Amino acid sequence: MGALFSDALFLPALVLALLAFAVPRLLARALPEGVKPLLMNALLSTVLLFVLSGGFFFCLYLWQGLSVADIAEPGLAANVVFFGRLGLIAAMIWAPIMVLSVAGLPRKWVKETW
Repeated sequence: MGALFSDALFLPALVLALLAFAVPRLLARALPEGVKPLLMNALLSTVLLFVLSGGFFFCLYLWQGLSVADIAEPGLAANVVFFGRLGLIAAMIWAPIMVLSVAGLPRKWVKETW
């Protein structure tokens, strides 16, 4: 059972899916209603999820037993590229869910109409 959560794809996919659903909803609380703020929400959600997914994979590497010194050994630029690439690849999981979450936001609007 432990291998299902640590070694398999289940835990990362579940966490990324939950983040992809929650981030646009949380940003919608801070942004006003309307089409332009909705597009801004989509842009901010994309950037934030990209960074969060890269950070999540960094945490997974730590969870698997690597030390921060081992991860930092190749240098900052190499790590930014490596974890950025992982965050970009993870977009296959979080991007469709984020798009659906952003698309569902206008039905909760009170002041603006779609």
